[in-house]
Amino acid sequence: MKNEIKEIEKDLEFVKNIYIKLLTILPSFDITDSKILPYGLKAHTRSVSWLVEQVITQQTKFNAKKLGLDEVNFDFPDTSLHDCEIIYKGKSYFINVKIHNIEGKENKNDISAVEKLYFQYSVNKNYTLIYACFGIKFENIKISFVKDYLEVFSPQFLPIYVNPRNDKIQATYRHDKVYRTRDEFLKMLKEKSKSIILK
Repeated sequence: MKNEIKEIEKDLEFVKNIYIKLLTILPSFDITDSKILPYGLKAHTRSVSWLVEQVITQQTKFNAKKLGLDEVNFDFPDTSLHDCEIIYKGKSYFINVKIHNIEGKENKNDISAVEKLYFQYSVNKNYTLIYACFGIKFENIKISFVKDYLEVFSPQFLPIYVNPRNDKIQATYRHDKVYRTRDEFLKMLKEKSKSIILK
């Protein structure tokens, strides 16, 4: 049990260090030009999150050598739990990228559909997901990355609250870890979810 938790902690630390390096490289960028959006962009994270996630994953791949990585893949279906696979010394790290507007509040956010998480963790015993949440700032049509906001966490260590309306785990990106094993995690998901039907 301790070894499993230590291993996840080690992976979180490794991924965090990669993204700390990436944050020194990531450029600010304009979503469009001011002729198209003369009054700028409403500061809703959801209006830009997919695009910003693409910038992060593609820049990770583009800068793989600089970041000391062997390979980075981001060509996954929309239904996949992860947006990005980082490969280093034969080991895969599966990353789901999240975005937080640092001018907004730290509210509970939908993290993942319980059923998808439960299924993936049950079927593939070697699969562990890592969330990386980047802070962004809106300035009219410009998006810039906030260098000192980066939250890297495991769903396994989340304080679990399941939204009964959509059966998704909700949590703030900044939270206290609750250490649990994979088996404890699966048991908890099963108890809290309405959508997991036991065969």
